[in-house]
Amino acid sequence: MSSTPTGRHPATAPADPRPRFADLLAAEWIKLWSLRSVPWFLVVGALALVALNANGARTSRAEFGSWTAEQQAYYAEFGALHDAFTRPCGSLVLLVTGAVGAIAVLSEQTSGLLRTTFAAAPARREVLAAKVLVVAGAATAFGVLVASVSFWLDEAMLAGRYGGVSIGDPGALRLLVASALLAPLGALVGLALGAVIRHGVAAMAAMFALLFFVPMFARDNTWFGAVVAHAQPFNAWARLGLVGAATGQPYPSSAAGAWAVYLVWSAVAVLLTLTVLPRRDQ
Repeated sequence: MSSTPTGRHPATAPADPRPRFADLLAAEWIKLWSLRSVPWFLVVGALALVALNANGARTSRAEFGSWTAEQQAYYAEFGALHDAFTRPCGSLVLLVTGAVGAIAVLSEQTSGLLRTTFAAAPARREVLAAKVLVVAGAATAFGVLVASVSFWLDEAMLAGRYGGVSIGDPGALRLLVASALLAPLGALVGLALGAVIRHGVAAMAAMFALLFFVPMFARDNTWFGAVVAHAQPFNAWARLGLVGAATGQPYPSSAAGAWAVYLVWSAVAVLLTLTVLPRRDQ
């Protein structure tokens, strides 16, 4: 009868230890950063976002002297804060991080690595939970970096007579947090779309339509239109950037409702990822 080198029968040999969750996190971290496009994509995206925000402050500073006293007072109270993280940058953060989330899962599905991963670690939902945490964590770090650098750079440019604000001013901290958390929200949506659609071009097109075109065309002049408009991540971020309550709208949104939009979109994206992907090997 054959035996193992240790003299044990093969049937009595100890089984391979179950991977620890920390090991799954490390594996997903390595897989994400082994995609050569991801680091460059994030670096270029961060530089573009900071430069775009800084350009808004630069333009306002150059035009400040030509404004009336009322315009200058309004800018000092509201506009300077909005220049810290502009509306175009809000859309761009969603698209950049959404693309990273989609790439993180599509790269495995199209290359067959997902099948290998599930064969090595059969606990599929644990593997995907690790992927969700790694992608969301990387996106959060990206969002915090971009939002923080943009805020302090722009407000340093506007300090003094141009209406620069500090982090303690009304609405400043909320805008900073909302802008930073917009990044993981976009990444999770991209991850879910990649898991569901499984085709690079189609997933990117769906993400662009969902996160960019729908907020652009949704109108809040009717109750139904307001529900659709307020449920969009970009519009929720824009609401959180307002100082005080929303005015001049028949169906205004609230800050609490905007935070709820962040939470619901993130939860649905995670649920879709954990539900759809375990049933697929490629």
